[in-house]
Amino acid sequence: MKHLFIVNPVAGRTKPEEKLRLIHEAVARTALGQAGEFEIYVTAAPMDAVSKIKADARRTGALRVYACGGDGTLNECVNGAAGLENAAVTHFPCGTGNDFIRMFGEERTRFFDLTELINGEVLPLDVIRCNGRYAVNICSMGIDARVGTDVHKYSGLPLLGGPGGYVTSLAVNYIKGVTTPMTVYVDGMTCGPELNLVCICNGRFYGGGFNPTNEARPDDGLMDVLIASGVGRLKLLGVIMSYATGKYRLYPQYISCVRTTRLEIKCRGTQVVNIDGEALYTDHAVIDLIPGGVNFILPRNMEFFRDKTL
Repeated sequence: MKHLFIVNPVAGRTKPEEKLRLIHEAVARTALGQAGEFEIYVTAAPMDAVSKIKADARRTGALRVYACGGDGTLNECVNGAAGLENAAVTHFPCGTGNDFIRMFGEERTRFFDLTELINGEVLPLDVIRCNGRYAVNICSMGIDARVGTDVHKYSGLPLLGGPGGYVTSLAVNYIKGVTTPMTVYVDGMTCGPELNLVCICNGRFYGGGFNPTNEARPDDGLMDVLIASGVGRLKLLGVIMSYATGKYRLYPQYISCVRTTRLEIKCRGTQVVNIDGEALYTDHAVIDLIPGGVNFILPRNMEFFRDKTL
């Protein structure tokens, strides 16, 4: 068995040398070093990890992949490992948001112990597939995807970094309009042609802490899809605040929830799709769920997977 540590050198506030130190310490504690069964691979470009994982999986009997970065690094590793029977992936969180593991509540702290992951167990988790790109957490379209994508345009400007970039992106997109010209086709229903947002959940948190639902699970064979429409500028703030804290049911006149395995979204013109925090541009998104589509390494005996009510 090979252990492959994928390191994103620019993810989060943890310096690259600190990430490497943590990996070497964990390797020493688990005796992987003596066996020579591990490799540290520092990515050099977006999606670099995908080809590395696929190549290693072809050459080895069993491959364990550790995404040492943020949610974007985890997404890359999932795209490399999805559908491969001999590969499993996990998240050693070194990013800013680390949204996917928030779903596990207090147990998420166990992911910060690399030794627990090296000694962890493998369970099959569902993955979302959008136009051939995989997501283990959440996909979305509409004003939230536009705001999240445009943050990068403003966060690097003088006097704006961090939260200032998000506020600026929100203000700009609010002025542009709070709806997106798109139509959703799901389970015989048609919603559109103008929607505020569509959120497709395999996990529960995204966007640095938005928590649209507490019911989604990555092992139940279904996506929880929230569709928001009819929200004008004056109502937007109140609805979004409830949506962001899992209280979408307070606004049944605006937000619908569908649990499904497939949907399509057609747009008038190209729109951005948020895929685990990464951007995909399209005018037609075909989204389906692949039950057990990726092998995931988890700390052993997690309560979340023993108690289906969590």
